[in-house]
Amino acid sequence: MAKQLLNQGRRWYVLHTYSGYEENVAQNLKQRVESLDMEDKIFNILIPTEKKIKIKNGKRKVVEEKIFPGYILVEMEVTDDSWYVVRNTPNVTGFIGTGTIPTPISETEVKALQKRMGVEDPKFTIDVVVGSPVKINEGPFKNMEGKVTSIDEAKGKVKVSVSMFGRETPIELDFLQVKKSELIKPPRPLLALKLNHLKTELKIWLKK
Repeated sequence: MAKQLLNQGRRWYVLHTYSGYEENVAQNLKQRVESLDMEDKIFNILIPTEKKIKIKNGKRKVVEEKIFPGYILVEMEVTDDSWYVVRNTPNVTGFIGTGTIPTPISETEVKALQKRMGVEDPKFTIDVVVGSPVKINEGPFKNMEGKVTSIDEAKGKVKVSVSMFGRETPIELDFLQVKKSELIKPPRPLLALKLNHLKTELKIWLKK
């Protein structure tokens, strides 16, 4: 292990873990800090999470998801001893930094992350506008396609016009029940395909 020569005081550092083991690492690290009396060097352990809105079984649900899967934040004063305690915690693969020297993240980054984590009511986000072609991905109209006719951002709803029984029918859906339709490229004209084939044949003939 390289000597931690640059003592930058109490700062936040990013720790890389095996994905899916973030809680396990945080719990093990807390226990190691307590058992090895490192509370004066390792202060806080944070798994960055945020609340998101998902549709499950036709119902809107707020769930908590990791912002950076496979990473946790540790507020600490880096010394040889504290580095060793953190780095040798099971399922930790290393610090983010240069070689074995951890690089602290800025206070601005920490505050922005804490602000993002502190949002109690996640907002609806949608990347379609009125007139956009969309595909329905949830509910009884799943896999049907249509066009957005109106958007209610406050309620997180869109109205989509779909073709049913030979007529255009408006359906009100949740933002999360639709996604942009992929634009399908029209097939190349048969004449263009034939010309390309002839050019290929000509090149082969000229090489003979």
